[in-house]
Amino acid sequence: MPEDTVFGKIARGELPADIVYADDDLVAFRDLSPQAPTHVLVIPRKPIATLNDAGPEDAELIGRLFLAAAKIAQQEGFAEDGYRTVVNCNANGGQTVFHLHLHLLGGRPLHWPPG
Repeated sequence: MPEDTVFGKIARGELPADIVYADDDLVAFRDLSPQAPTHVLVIPRKPIATLNDAGPEDAELIGRLFLAAAKIAQQEGFAEDGYRTVVNCNANGGQTVFHLHLHLLGGRPLHWPPG
């Protein structure tokens, strides 16, 4: 089991967050340092440190992260205009909290490379 993180505490309801979606397996909340007008983090309640730590048994759960992001984009009103989903893995990939999470960014045009 990975080290307990702030995301694990949010998933368990031990820390407050601006929750935009929750079900038995996932929690989604607004990022405290948004990089777009809408920046939501979608996390599994199951503590998986990085994408590298996910196994075949997690395939459905990981797919549900993306389906939840699409649902939230629809709720937030920018699904048709477009949005970005990002999963960072490990330090060189930009991951700073070691609890698997998907970033949902939208509400403005997003360019590549980011900037």
